[in-house]
Amino acid sequence: MSASEAVLKYLRDQNRPYSANDIFMNLHKEFGKTAIQKALDELTEKGKLKEKIYGKQKVYAVEQVQEGNSEDMNKELSDLDKEIAKVSDELQSAEQQLRAHESLLQKLLTTLTTEDAVKEKSVLEEKVSKLTEKLEQLSKNAVPISKKERDKIVNLRDKNVKEWRKRKSLCMDIVNSILEGYPKDKKSLLEEIGIETDEDAGVSLSCF
Repeated sequence: MSASEAVLKYLRDQNRPYSANDIFMNLHKEFGKTAIQKALDELTEKGKLKEKIYGKQKVYAVEQVQEGNSEDMNKELSDLDKEIAKVSDELQSAEQQLRAHESLLQKLLTTLTTEDAVKEKSVLEEKVSKLTEKLEQLSKNAVPISKKERDKIVNLRDKNVKEWRKRKSLCMDIVNSILEGYPKDKKSLLEEIGIETDEDAGVSLSCF
């Protein structure tokens, strides 16, 4: 069976409009895209198919030949146009969803994995804890330190707290992205992947 015969049979059997790519996929890639498009062009030129253009999208349907008055035929053509418009809208919606998912996937691929983010968070928390302990010891030390040394310590603390906030925000962004496709709540997700939050550890960034 040639590509033209296969395309015409498929559209007759389905009796609804399809784009060239839809036909290519639904015929299980038996024929190449170029062959499918060539067959559609030939069948349209011969008057066996009807072509409709919606924006950049072309859809094809079998040319309906029926006996009866022109009013009935016009109604059928009108119904076909509505069906084509509906399918075109559905296609555009699907393409928008695909682009959104591709954008999210690209974002996830270029950021830290959940496991890496958890490790970074743990390291930062340990650093902050040690610095906090050092600051407490220094504050209790009877021997005063120089303003230069104090400023150095404060700046280092501020730098680490800033990094802590940044990493925490990144970690939560990843968790929220995963949560969009997760069937349970956020608490269940955190427990399942083994993330302990600042709140779980009794730590609050507001204290720093």
